[in-house]
Amino acid sequence: MQPYILEKHFNLLFASGLLIGLFLSFLYAHHQIMTGDQLQMIEKGYLGAYQGIWLGYGNAASVVGNVPGSLSALVIGVPLMAWDSPWAPMTFLITLHLASFLLFDSVIKQIFAPTIRLVFLTLYWLNPWFLFENILYNPSYLFFFSALHFYSAYNMRENKSFWYTLLHVLSIAMAMQLHYSWIILAIISLFLYVKKIIRVHWLALFTAVFLTFLSLIPYVQALLSNPEIAHNPGNKEGERYIGWGGVHVYPVLKAISYWFRYATFLFTHKLVLSTHFEWLPVIPLIQKITVYLYMAIVYAVGIASLWVAWLAHKYSWNKIRPLLTLHRSTETLSSEHWLLLYSTGAFIAVIISAILSPIVFSYWHLIIVFAFTLFPILVFINHSLSITPKRVITYLMATVIYFMVINLIALTDSKKFSYKADYQMQTSEYIDHNISKAAKVSE
Repeated sequence: MQPYILEKHFNLLFASGLLIGLFLSFLYAHHQIMTGDQLQMIEKGYLGAYQGIWLGYGNAASVVGNVPGSLSALVIGVPLMAWDSPWAPMTFLITLHLASFLLFDSVIKQIFAPTIRLVFLTLYWLNPWFLFENILYNPSYLFFFSALHFYSAYNMRENKSFWYTLLHVLSIAMAMQLHYSWIILAIISLFLYVKKIIRVHWLALFTAVFLTFLSLIPYVQALLSNPEIAHNPGNKEGERYIGWGGVHVYPVLKAISYWFRYATFLFTHKLVLSTHFEWLPVIPLIQKITVYLYMAIVYAVGIASLWVAWLAHKYSWNKIRPLLTLHRSTETLSSEHWLLLYSTGAFIAVIISAILSPIVFSYWHLIIVFAFTLFPILVFINHSLSITPKRVITYLMATVIYFMVINLIALTDSKKFSYKADYQMQTSEYIDHNISKAAKVSE
């Protein structure tokens, strides 16, 4: 199949991909297994919507206590006030995921041909790395803020814009109220500014900072009344501290490994190792053989995809390396080079955050950079299209089919999802037992 055939049917393929992704998102959501992280979000949101109690802090984090701000409660509670159903906050989250893709796509289509837009739709919107995060916990919201950060930065390339600068800084501030990985976005912005490839409207920056301070007043009040929310009782005698990751080295190496893994099919172990195929005929031998066969295929494909990621990063590095010196002019920077510089800034930010981190990162701690890891892949595939178009298109079709199979298995039988789980039932039971309905917000 030639690229022009994909372009001829682009609108149909693009719309179909969006609908398939939405369908899978709701299936994932329905089959999520509710655990502590989701229940923290649910409780804060229902307290706000039902009893008018909007907590000034978010989920408890490892070592450093609860994240600051009320956004964790608002993203759950406000949708509930509009529609009193467990599906209200979940639908809102999926809408944010869709918005994140559309923000990225609005930039991608300015840089690449329609075929690469389909590649990005596949590698982002249909990717198990992405769809596996259709659960109600704070890292799931980071896709939208990383997209908003990227979208606003791209529109700050040539002109100082009050509104794009405001959105850019607020994307960092709002991510801060959900997860401590917000620092990655801040470091990317600093890198872009130092490289002089974004233009900052200073009034907008100070306005965003002021608005952020206002939004954190409830957190400051909560902190003054209960200083313990800034600490984690598991961090005894300060065993973990800022800079712990750099001293112990391994956390940095693991963070780097995740940067490369996100761009491959070597998915998180939580998606693979907990699959037992319990829905197969109750014959232990058949189930066992199927489990080992499945794991063998997934890891074999995942390891093979590392080679493609290596080639992509090598090609992209050769393109971007001359631009990394401080004295190199970026006045005539192409959009493709700008994209790679942004990705490079994200990679540097991951390393710095890992050095500063008091913990060893797991995959969800860095999910905020997932889309950025795909940029070198897009540039490499765009280059490959001019050399071996038939092979690229064949791989793309195979990837779509492979992702569909992996997603259907993961959403019914993995660490976070089960065909036995019912999201609405779990949420309703938890609320019935923990939140008084006597104080519901009147319709």
